[in-house]
Amino acid sequence: MRTLAPLLTTVVIAIWVIAIAIISVQNATPVSLNFLTFKSIQIPVGLVLAFCGVIGLISVALLQPLWDLAGSGQGNSRLEDDAEFFVDDEDF
Repeated sequence: MRTLAPLLTTVVIAIWVIAIAIISVQNATPVSLNFLTFKSIQIPVGLVLAFCGVIGLISVALLQPLWDLAGSGQGNSRLEDDAEFFVDDEDF
């Protein structure tokens, strides 16, 4: 299972890269992004998608250790609670 997870991750990323490449070639028309009062320069749709994908991958990679730290403290106490709940009554 440990070798399957990196393989699946690589396949998913490769599919996204291929999809972005196809969309980039088919949509070369420049667009500008508007957010509240801010407006970006004119850039192709595929480049916008590529930037969004890269920003998403980097942010998840940076936040992953924080999620592991937050989940590790709760996971141990939950296992201890389960161990206390599933006590065999015949031993008493």
